[in-house]
Amino acid sequence: MRPIIGYTLGDQAGIGPEVIGKALHSPQLPQEAEYRLIGEYIPCTPGHPTRTTAEAAFRHLEMAAHALKEGSIDAVVTGPVCKEALHSVGFHYPGQTEFFADRLGCTDFAMCLSGDTLTVGLATIHVPLSDVPRLLRTEELVRIGKLLTNFCRRLGKQHPHIALAGLNPHAGENGAFGDEETRIIAPAVTRLRQECPHARYSGPCVPDSVYREAAAGNYDAILAPYHDQGLIPLKMLDFDTAANITLGLPRLRISPDHGTAFDIAGKNIASHASTLRAFQLAVRTARPL
Repeated sequence: MRPIIGYTLGDQAGIGPEVIGKALHSPQLPQEAEYRLIGEYIPCTPGHPTRTTAEAAFRHLEMAAHALKEGSIDAVVTGPVCKEALHSVGFHYPGQTEFFADRLGCTDFAMCLSGDTLTVGLATIHVPLSDVPRLLRTEELVRIGKLLTNFCRRLGKQHPHIALAGLNPHAGENGAFGDEETRIIAPAVTRLRQECPHARYSGPCVPDSVYREAAAGNYDAILAPYHDQGLIPLKMLDFDTAANITLGLPRLRISPDHGTAFDIAGKNIASHASTLRAFQLAVRTARPL
């Protein structure tokens, strides 16, 4: 059977309807899937978000989560939303990652971004940088490392090679610049090697060079200890093609890796490359292993 890919339009005063429409009409859109709108188009003025557009975006996210949970769709691509506007209408989550995990009753989840060049999983997400060393735990690295491995396998990498990036400069340089590498990250690499023999794991890898090595094809994915370490190189190389994936859900939620861009909404100049990749990934990962 053809996988059914649901999609939402996000905050419709933004570029969501435009980039979704362009992606659905692209010759590069996979034809082996059915695409189903979640929610409805609402009257609005591009570039002028309102409480109505925020409420519709929230309502459609609820509908998408319900469709994923009941299995009427195999994956969902969510259009860009404005978090500030969502928070003003009762959306009490840091982002869509946490929202979908909660609605689907999933406690084993993580954020991943994947573009043409890099795939990066995040050990910590939206937290102050000062909290990262305290939040970085071996158990969490193992848990997220397994989710990242499973995602790579769903993309067709049966024996993926995953790098665990170090936290400190030069990966700590044997304790000279911190001990998180030897105390937290190295034990996670050891455990992942023991518990996932179908994959390869390297690390702790020097963070200022590992992303270059991954871009050269030496790694299938990197597990980054914190948000900006992983996303700065990814957005430098894959700004137009990266998509955001919520790992761990029974059926995946994927979104373009950009915001609502209210300033260019309605001008027909927004790139749909990230949205197209989101649809492509949704189709590739819609079926379980």
